[in-house]
Amino acid sequence: MGIETLCANIKKKNNPTVAGLDPELSYVPGYIREAAYHLCGKTLEGAAEALWQFNRSLIDALYDIVPAVKPQSAYYEMYGLPGLITMDKTIRYAKEKGMYVILDVKRGDIGKTAAAYAAAYIGETDIDGEKVRAFLPDGITVNPYLGTDGLVPFVSETANDKSIFVLVKTSNPSSGELQDLEAEGTPVYMHTAALVAKLAEEKVMPCGYSNVGCVVGATYPKEAETLRQMLPHSFFLVPGYGAQGGGAADVRPCFDQNGGGAIVNSSRGIMCAYKRENCAEEDFAGAARREALRMQKALSEVL
Repeated sequence: MGIETLCANIKKKNNPTVAGLDPELSYVPGYIREAAYHLCGKTLEGAAEALWQFNRSLIDALYDIVPAVKPQSAYYEMYGLPGLITMDKTIRYAKEKGMYVILDVKRGDIGKTAAAYAAAYIGETDIDGEKVRAFLPDGITVNPYLGTDGLVPFVSETANDKSIFVLVKTSNPSSGELQDLEAEGTPVYMHTAALVAKLAEEKVMPCGYSNVGCVVGATYPKEAETLRQMLPHSFFLVPGYGAQGGGAADVRPCFDQNGGGAIVNSSRGIMCAYKRENCAEEDFAGAARREALRMQKALSEVL
């Protein structure tokens, strides 16, 4: 399931959005937490069980209208092995429902270590000649700031119909402290974009995009417009919509002239919609669905 599958999912559901599954315990309705604690206690296992029940209900409410989900690994790793088990169950369940899964791990290293990360998340692990997959996402996020030898091992694994999204211009307010610094008269993020563009051009899929994509924040529309021109074959993963301040008009420059080539993430906006609606906790999944539909409508109006 490479970028071709993601493009097909977006077209089928007429919805270029991805639901971020970054569940803090405070986002999980109290009745779910209490049931999990009754079963497992206020333990790592109890927390992981609460996250799993929350995620499963969200996926059930969204899978027919939202083409993809994006779990953020940190929100599972903080609960140790039980949290990682919930992350794995979430990935598998979303895939069973036909959703494209982007695991937000932002891995980056060099040489054999980068190759080990790549094998773990989008490749296969060799066990004395037997090839097995450790985790099952369709794509991951990658940190490029160790240079080409930190990217090539990940790019190599995209040949197995997996995708990577390289951090280019991120949505956080302090991103400019490094990404906007000039080197030889050009911002660092544009040097990164040039490197990604070169890697993406090596294998362009029939949909017009490569399995080597990039992360471009909704909070920097002017920069996104420039990057869209620089990266004609890279699919954009766009964070920063909603809770971080980005709106539908802000993300328009991330898309190509046909309204394709990007997918917009909303995490808290969807997960916590029931809090903004002030509806019953038991309707949290319904509120998430309603927010996803509102987001779809807002994007369709600008695309």
